Amino acid sequence: MENITLMDEYGYVKDGKVFLKGYLGNPDRQIGEVKRTEQEAIDYFKNRFVIAAAKVAQLEKEVEEAQNKGSYLTKLVQLRKKLLNFDGLGNFSPLLESLEQAEAYLGDLIKNNQDKNLEIKRALLNDTRAVISDEPDWQGATDQLQEIKSKWIRTGPVDKVFHEEVETEFQTHLDGFFQSRRDFFSEQNRVIADRIERYNALLAQCDALQRMYDVDEASKQLRQIRNEWKEVGEIPVKRSAKLYKQFKRSSQRVIDKYNRVKGIVVQVYVHPLVAEQQKMFEEAIRLSRASDIIQSADEAKALLNKWKEIRVPLKFADKQLAERFRSICDKIFELSYLARVIARKYPAFEIRSEEDQLNIKVREMEWLVKREKGDLDLSIASAQNMSGDEEAERQIMGKINIQRRKIAMKERILEEFRRKLGI
Repeated sequence: MENITLMDEYGYVKDGKVFLKGYLGNPDRQIGEVKRTEQEAIDYFKNRFVIAAAKVAQLEKEVEEAQNKGSYLTKLVQLRKKLLNFDGLGNFSPLLESLEQAEAYLGDLIKNNQDKNLEIKRALLNDTRAVISDEPDWQGATDQLQEIKSKWIRTGPVDKVFHEEVETEFQTHLDGFFQSRRDFFSEQNRVIADRIERYNALLAQCDALQRMYDVDEASKQLRQIRNEWKEVGEIPVKRSAKLYKQFKRSSQRVIDKYNRVKGIVVQVYVHPLVAEQQKMFEEAIRLSRASDIIQSADEAKALLNKWKEIRVPLKFADKQLAERFRSICDKIFELSYLARVIARKYPAFEIRSEEDQLNIKVREMEWLVKREKGDLDLSIASAQNMSGDEEAERQIMGKINIQRRKIAMKERILEEFRRKLGI
């Protein structure tokens, strides 16, 4: 080799240019020029090889430590291509061989993963077919398909040969299902709209019966309309309740007119137990107006216990009556407590003028309300600082509701006193 002025194990200097000796069947290749001295040029390109070797070692370490090793395949391929044209002096063969082995390893790993992914996705396809094969519970099927889709997305890619096949089939199943679901609910909405229209038509017919002169014919048609109403079919609960309330009111007007024309007096059925409760309520009212309110409180407690023992069938129960009875008992108990407070503080209360007595009642009740509100604030603060003990929370909330009820009753009584005073 003529004109070679400096020889190295992996390269040489010729005519002021630095060459890398050929390897792996490749010819010698110029990698640079001598800028200052030939030895400095050789040393510079040896150092560049060290840099290249370090990059290979670093990438191999990253692959070894990585969880998702397959993502490094492209980096390995790119680095190997760069090494083939890298300007440096050194033994590139072991580096390239190491990268090729790593590529082969990752290739096999990716192939195995793709095979597993294909197996998983085919199983998910079978699950999808099973979900949509029968007449579906639309909500349940939708939830299942959403779960399957989530698993599908989390599953990695398959071999390119199968990618389009499995992705297209899966998306086709999903598209078909959700289109069928849209069609189903569209038809269901149409049916519901038709039923609502039919209900409104029957309601209009019922309203028209109120203006008929022939009450016998109106009564006959009302029975027919009622039968038709039962056959229309289900619609959303809130809409159904609203329409039925209107229909019931309209029907009752027709019935009332019939009874009026025929001279029929309708006796409203009252369950015997409800009648008994009504008497107890009237007795509670009498007790609330008695002069000895402390004695009334003792009798009201007995009355309240008796009320709790009565078990009225749910369909006959009068909720409003129960609430009014509870309220009048609360009033008796609050007035009794106030009377005890006043008797303790004002021994000569009974001989005072009515105005003085009312002023004392207002003043003492204002103080009781203020104290109760303070206790309520403490209870609420205690509830907010409680741990997740459900039973304890239930008890404290029960206590808070009782305190609120007592305060509300005290304020009502206080307002009555103020009205009597004209304030």
